[in-house]
Amino acid sequence: MSQSNFVRVKEKLAIALEDWEQMQKTSGDEGAEWAERFERHFYEMIEALKSWYLSLEVKPDSYKDLESMPEMEEIQEQLPGPLQLNFLTELEDIYDGIDKKSYD
Repeated sequence: MSQSNFVRVKEKLAIALEDWEQMQKTSGDEGAEWAERFERHFYEMIEALKSWYLSLEVKPDSYKDLESMPEMEEIQEQLPGPLQLNFLTELEDIYDGIDKKSYD
């Protein structure tokens, strides 16, 4: 089951990355719209990731173990540099069980 959940994470990631690409090519109101879309889809990906993590039968013993899982490395390899820290912060919150609203 957890692998099928991870497919959802990858789908959401692909959408967020497309938004990121468009955001880099636009400015003004259009750029702002892409930025909003990106933020929404990035956090949808984070929610899918959280769902996947919670569905794991055996969870990593430490945050470092979670961060070095092949699935997490796959995501990090695809993320542009400026998004790495955001992703790792969200990942740490998921590991720590911190539940927060990231956007409206």
